[in-house]
Amino acid sequence: MAKKTTKKKTTTKKAKPKAKPKKLSFKLSSQQKLIFGSLLIILGVLLFISFLSFVFTGKEDQSVLSTFPERSEEYKNWASQLGAWVSELFITKGFGIPSFIFSGLLFLSGVYVTLNLKKAKLRKHWIWGTLIVIWLSILFGFFTHKYDLLGGTIGYEMNHFFQDYIGKIGTALLLLFGLIAYLAIRFKLTGDTFVTIFNRAKSNIKDDLKSETSETEPTVVFDNSLTEEAEAIKSAFEIPLDQPEPTISNHSKPDTKVENLKMEVAEKPIEETVEEPALKIEVETVEEEKSESDNLSDKLVEDFGQFDPTLELSKYQFPPLDLLKKYDNEGISIDQEELEENKNRIVETLSNYKIGISSIKATIGPTVTLYEIVPEAGIRISKIKNLEDDIALSLAALGIRIIAPIPGKGTIGIEVPNKNSTIVSMRSVIASQKFQKSEMQLPIAFGKTISNETFVVDLAKMPHMLMAGATGQGKSVGLNAVLTSLLYKKHPAEVKFVLVDPKKVELTLFNKIERHYLAKLPDSEDAIITDNTKVINTLNSLCIEMDNRYEMLKNAFCRNIAEYNAKFKARKLNPNDGHAFLPYIVLVVDEFADLIMTAGKEVETPIARLAQLARAIGIHLIIATQRPSVNVITGIIKANFPARIAFRVTSKIDSRTILDGSGADQLIGRGDMLYTQGNDLIRIQCAFVDTPEVEKITEFIGSQKAYPDAHLLPEYVGEEGGTNLDIDISDRDKLFRDAAEIIVTAQQGSASLLQRKLKLGYNRAGRIIDQLEAAGIVGSFEGSKARQVLVPDLVALNQLLDNEKQ
Repeated sequence: MAKKTTKKKTTTKKAKPKAKPKKLSFKLSSQQKLIFGSLLIILGVLLFISFLSFVFTGKEDQSVLSTFPERSEEYKNWASQLGAWVSELFITKGFGIPSFIFSGLLFLSGVYVTLNLKKAKLRKHWIWGTLIVIWLSILFGFFTHKYDLLGGTIGYEMNHFFQDYIGKIGTALLLLFGLIAYLAIRFKLTGDTFVTIFNRAKSNIKDDLKSETSETEPTVVFDNSLTEEAEAIKSAFEIPLDQPEPTISNHSKPDTKVENLKMEVAEKPIEETVEEPALKIEVETVEEEKSESDNLSDKLVEDFGQFDPTLELSKYQFPPLDLLKKYDNEGISIDQEELEENKNRIVETLSNYKIGISSIKATIGPTVTLYEIVPEAGIRISKIKNLEDDIALSLAALGIRIIAPIPGKGTIGIEVPNKNSTIVSMRSVIASQKFQKSEMQLPIAFGKTISNETFVVDLAKMPHMLMAGATGQGKSVGLNAVLTSLLYKKHPAEVKFVLVDPKKVELTLFNKIERHYLAKLPDSEDAIITDNTKVINTLNSLCIEMDNRYEMLKNAFCRNIAEYNAKFKARKLNPNDGHAFLPYIVLVVDEFADLIMTAGKEVETPIARLAQLARAIGIHLIIATQRPSVNVITGIIKANFPARIAFRVTSKIDSRTILDGSGADQLIGRGDMLYTQGNDLIRIQCAFVDTPEVEKITEFIGSQKAYPDAHLLPEYVGEEGGTNLDIDISDRDKLFRDAAEIIVTAQQGSASLLQRKLKLGYNRAGRIIDQLEAAGIVGSFEGSKARQVLVPDLVALNQLLDNEKQ
């Protein structure tokens, strides 16, 4: 027993040191809790201020963070060096924007300590808060492709780690699972919770519908305590006020000065108005049966979504605005002295001819100022219009243009060029909200009007455009502005260009985007057409494309390309039936006069046909020429090109040829142009886009992933292009040998020669020419020129024909 007691004593002695930590438990007094809690609150606020400042000033402090701590360096952070360093640690190198939650948790900890609240809840807040920070960091990192403030380094690296093993879809599902787990554990949600929520919402909707149908009409009750004025009104209208439902004539209006007449709107309870429940009719609506094709297309859209034509180049990036140049002298500068001087000279000149002015207003544009004058009563407008040259002489200015009157206004406009014009950059019009937020099919930003507004039009609504002007007045820059606008707005899958450049130097820069945006013939090496014979084949190929597209629209029961593409995206058209997404095709001809001189009707006919019919199927034409004469811009061309742009020309005749009116001869050049779409003339300063800017844009687009080849147009074979069908000697014409001898003797391969010599009709002579081509006696068709004779003399001809018989 003594041993046992000694063991007990020894155990009690060993137990004493274990009880010491309980005595050393760290407990704060109320004063210490106040101090420590206040410190935590202040630290939380300071951390929040540092994080908030880092969002705005973090980039500026990056260069000096490497020298931390250094008193000589200046920090933009509102909490100076420490704030910048802590923010860099938590946000950039840590969890990103979700790190703000840590400042809130620190502030909450200070409140708990100061108020002596239970620490168990605070512990839960820290655990769940940290988990939320990690989840949000991974979520934000999922949508970013580089280190940034949203998810921080941890969110970015964890996303890469997960995506390397389970991919993007697996990472997204993992994030969704984390959210469900959080809601289930934290808020104790179950599947039954969602069922009850859905049932409650359903029952509430039913109750609302019942209450709306069972509501009674409000009853009007007049107060009987009336004043003398009310009694007078009563006798005037003869309305017994004791009636429960008075009626007031619509034609009589009560006096609004009567204030004592009170009206209350009371609703009768349902029990008083409805004694017996009325029979209700349940209306059963039967949905219209859908066709099998509609059901199939809806299922395809539900399973795979709408067809996306941009999916093949889904990572295509539009060119940024930084590629376009920003000029120093942009923006309108108002020269008050110039305005006063011009105003005085206009008033003085008109007063010399006894024309009085009641008011004058100036609207300053980039290159031209519009002076709007209101003449005194009795002044003839034609009298002012005839003084155009006199006003130009008094102002000593080039290009005075009088608009008498201005459409839609009761004023007369006098356009006077500014002494110091400002450049309208392509960047300023592309960056404008009018262009960026436009919902047009083919938006084109031309430049700025006299009122300094960005002028944006839709090529799809024009639907074709004729551009003319003298050499060096801005046509090529205008074409570049059109192409640049479409490159900044449309995806390569949505628009294709057919570029015709007889000069061979104006549009060559666009070769770099051949596999993105250009269209060409199947057997053509260069996408930009410079040879006039290939222009004819290309135009006829576009006619074939037009006919094919109209056939597709007919089979799809659509009226235009917009309806067709919308139907195709909704998967209502089967590609196995020959349907496909149709991109817009824009044909740009840089020098139309050269084509007319060399090819004539062979070019004019397909262009006129395209201009008449191609609008509905998305083929649009832009034709430019420096020779606006009637033999180039013919009546057929003008009739089908309602939208016209005129740069400066040398004579009024050329102006009338383009615009059907004068005005283009009064322009000042350097991009100054007039635009009309069949209504009024609008004066625009064309946006300037230089060759280096176009080169940067095409290089940026050309360096990206492209289609395997340019968009291929249908193959075209000329009607007189020769054929190999008559290879069989027995099928040859009886006069074949005679015709061959005539051709070889004359060394001129033409059908008209055979017609004269052999007295044949045109069709038979043409067939013999085709047979001679198949036999190798004459060359291929070369337009209006005679065919080349390949056999030098009759001896060689006899040898050739004898070898064929063997």
